[in-house]
Amino acid sequence: MKDEKLKSVKKVSRLKNKKILVTAGPTREKIDPVRFLSNMSTGKMGYAVAESLARNGAKVILVSGPVNLTISNHNVRVIHVISAREMFDQSLKIYPDCDAAILSAAVADYTPAREYNKKIKRGKDSLILELKPTDDIAETLGKMKKTNQVLVGFALESDNEIKNAVKKIKKKNLDFIVLNSLRDEGAGFGIDTNRVTIIDRNNNIENFELKLKREVALDIVRKLEEYF
Repeated sequence: MKDEKLKSVKKVSRLKNKKILVTAGPTREKIDPVRFLSNMSTGKMGYAVAESLARNGAKVILVSGPVNLTISNHNVRVIHVISAREMFDQSLKIYPDCDAAILSAAVADYTPAREYNKKIKRGKDSLILELKPTDDIAETLGKMKKTNQVLVGFALESDNEIKNAVKKIKKKNLDFIVLNSLRDEGAGFGIDTNRVTIIDRNNNIENFELKLKREVALDIVRKLEEYF
């Protein structure tokens, strides 16, 4: 009877009561009052990660770019941002008090060097926009990271996927990275499935099959548990 009771006890996640930052969705970089630069991210992967963490007892702070998604789990606090700079500022503010961060947002790499305060009128000549690099959230948090903190990045690559992902792990001081390939059918932006490869800083590589993003999120959460 005692053994049966022990079997029926639900395993408590190592992430219970851990404070975890998650970034999700795209950013919008304003050109003028009606135009912006962005990408095709819908935030589905990041929101699925936040939900999975919360179901495992973590206290999640989700910094979200503009998406058409909602989250109702009481363990998730959502902070809405628009630009890469806003996401950068919030991430730097939140991470020092966190046990881990999972940076799944598709943050713009470039932003207009100048923001026009009036709508740019159509003309006959070509319009040239000067772009400047945005601040790298993962690299900055990697420099701030304490020995008891975990930092997880995402990479979307179209060639030399593993090589480029390993470079990012080292450059940004990540504990592991979740790699997506643009060449994988059924994976990427705007759909409910994904296929990822998880690589850690010891060059351990784990390939996963194509599955629903909520199932991919659980794979990521299970990997994170190994660090606690």
